[in-house]
Amino acid sequence: MTPELNPELGDIIKSHLKSYADFPHSGILFRDFSPLLASGEPFAKLIAGLADHYRGEINAVAGLESRGFILSAPLAVALEIPMIMVRKAGKLPGDILRESYDLEYGSASIEVQPDTVAGLDKILVIDDLLATGGTAEASVKLLEKAGGKVVEILVLMELQALHGKDVLGDIPYHALLEL
Repeated sequence: MTPELNPELGDIIKSHLKSYADFPHSGILFRDFSPLLASGEPFAKLIAGLADHYRGEINAVAGLESRGFILSAPLAVALEIPMIMVRKAGKLPGDILRESYDLEYGSASIEVQPDTVAGLDKILVIDDLLATGGTAEASVKLLEKAGGKVVEILVLMELQALHGKDVLGDIPYHALLEL
């Protein structure tokens, strides 16, 4: 497990976060980090701070569709390491592996191309938000089924009231901002 992340990274997110009540459904408070992406320098500082923190600690970044891609791609470029796309079912061509997980009402599946994962033993999984933890947990199972080893999960924001990190077991985990 890497040491604690610089708390200034969470401050960058917090100062560029917008909240929307009743989106996408009534009773939901949606946390939008689009203002961070539109900010240029603060977004660059976030990616640089993550790169400084993880340099030499990981050998791949796995982004969870879709907002995890926004974070994982520039981090992978900054570190000159592979980026793995973990996609929703039916969006990847060729040989794929699939992992299903339960949602509040029903289930969902994610997929990965195993040849993009095999042999990578220090994978960082990145997403924008941890809620119930179902997607993060399924991504770890999927990446390990494909021959990789996840060493940590990183999210921009964690909705603590939903206790998502409880399902992650022993996998090291960081949230830049706890809500």
